[in-house]
Amino acid sequence: MKIEDLLDSARESVSVRRVYGEPVQDNGLIVIPAASVGGGGGGGQGHDQRGQDGEGGGFGLTARPVGAYVIKNDNVRWVPAVDVNRLVATVGAVAIVGLLVAARIVRAQSRRAGQPA
Repeated sequence: MKIEDLLDSARESVSVRRVYGEPVQDNGLIVIPAASVGGGGGGGQGHDQRGQDGEGGGFGLTARPVGAYVIKNDNVRWVPAVDVNRLVATVGAVAIVGLLVAARIVRAQSRRAGQPA
């Protein structure tokens, strides 16, 4: 893939069409989904001592849902998306840290009392 083609592809990928989905209408309710989109890329070109030229590059894109705008009777409200996997991972990490801190506190208190930990 040539660098120009890579840049064209990146421009097409990172646009408002990737962030906001097509509105969905049903029974007087309009829902506009939204996502968080990020990307990055790189490329280069050069030649070696024998005069051979080369170029290359790459581009990556990631997206995750963040919520939706809900429109009903001319009222707009934001409804955030809940990422259950992220929520479970965060609760698990907090629980592990809490257990480790509690164990250190118990160990420190037992040392102060003169008891082996």
